[in-house]
Amino acid sequence: MATLDVIDVDLAVGLGHTHMPVHQLLRMGRGAVIALNTDADQDLTLFANGMPVADVQVVLQGDKVAIEIKHVHGRSHKESPAEAA
Repeated sequence: MATLDVIDVDLAVGLGHTHMPVHQLLRMGRGAVIALNTDADQDLTLFANGMPVADVQVVLQGDKVAIEIKHVHGRSHKESPAEAA
C-alpha cells in the first residue's frame, strides 16, 4: 500500500457549461460575464484524472477557495474511507 502514496492525481472541479456562438465569444473583453448552467447552491463535480469521483461544494478558507466533499461516487453515505479500503 505504501507505493500508492507516491502517485499524483490531477484534480479538477467542473463549474458548469454553456454554449455560445464563436462571434459572441470573440467580442468579449475584460469584465465580460458568462452565465453557466449551474445554480449557486448546486453541488459541483470533482474529477480525478478526468473521471468524476465526488460531489462537492465551494467553500472559502480565509482568502483561498477550497472544496468540501459532500458525496463520493460509488460509496454509500454511511461508508467511511477506512471501511472502503
